[in-house]
Amino acid sequence: MAHTFAALHRHDWVVYAKQPLGGPAQVLEYLGRYTHRVAISNERILGMNGNHVRFKMRDSINGNRKKVMRLEAGEFIGRFMQHMLPSGFKRIRHYGLLGPAHKAANLAAAREALNVPMPDPVVVESVETFMLRVAGIEWLNCPHCGEGVFRVAQAIPPHIPRAPPRKLP
Repeated sequence: MAHTFAALHRHDWVVYAKQPLGGPAQVLEYLGRYTHRVAISNERILGMNGNHVRFKMRDSINGNRKKVMRLEAGEFIGRFMQHMLPSGFKRIRHYGLLGPAHKAANLAAAREALNVPMPDPVVVESVETFMLRVAGIEWLNCPHCGEGVFRVAQAIPPHIPRAPPRKLP
């Protein structure tokens, strides 16, 4: 067991802990919201003058108030390109199993037609159980003496620095 700990301690670890998705249904719901979305609709683009693009947006920081934003053309195109699908992906429009109107009913009908049962609810495994199963590590025990037990004293929320939107003239 000490050998396993030594191998783990040789690495610098960055912990990114986030509440896991609640299972296949939640993943499908999450992805379904994005399959029908486009980066920006024509109605939101108000115009271009010189080297700038003006468009309507919602300011989520200020209660989703509608605003007009003005960006340099290069910045606008860069932001737009972040929403482009990778090569090989196809955008789903208003049809198919994941169409938002009847997604649950369509998936149920597909499962019935294929004689596939509903998926079992996901059993979320604790970190303790996972580390013991995967690496044979009692992770709450002191790595030096193996006797003491670590206890959570306080959860520290993640600090994600975010800059406010740039104000353009």
